[in-house]
Amino acid sequence: MTVRLVIFGRQGAGKGTQCVNIVKTYGVAHISTGDMLRAAVGAGTDMGLRAKEVMDSGGLVGDDIMNGIVADRLSEPDAAGPGFVLDGYPRTQPQAEALLSILGDESLDAVINLDVPLDEVTARMKSRGREDDTDEAIERRLALYEQETRPVLDFFDKQGLLVTVDGLGTEEEVSSRLILAVNELL
Repeated sequence: MTVRLVIFGRQGAGKGTQCVNIVKTYGVAHISTGDMLRAAVGAGTDMGLRAKEVMDSGGLVGDDIMNGIVADRLSEPDAAGPGFVLDGYPRTQPQAEALLSILGDESLDAVINLDVPLDEVTARMKSRGREDDTDEAIERRLALYEQETRPVLDFFDKQGLLVTVDGLGTEEEVSSRLILAVNELL
């Protein structure tokens, strides 16, 4: 059985933790944008070299480069066979459209929105004690998520792919709800 998922959630929602549980449960590849960029740059691929040039100049990697890196990564055996959970991509509607085009007939099984209220993710991020988790930085990141990501969630909802999972509770409680939701779709 092949499982193809995308996971969304505000910063502090527990996406990374839940990705680990998804990987364990379904034996799929965890594909993270940051990891993909570092791997493509390290491998010296054409897309990786283009991404490095943009990142070295302080810019954000554009949709065309990200789409190319994702297409390359999804064609690798560990993702093409058992499947994947994408984390951190797509971030824009053009990327979402490109992802569906890349996958073609073998579309996504689900797009999971790990839903945790703003006050809770804010508290979680403040409790992490990271230097860059200032009140202003947290507020800015959460506002950017709402501005940029909400339209992507709406796009996937219109495609009939969006599944919202309550992200409040223990890691085990959230994981159980998430796995149950995915199993119902499969």
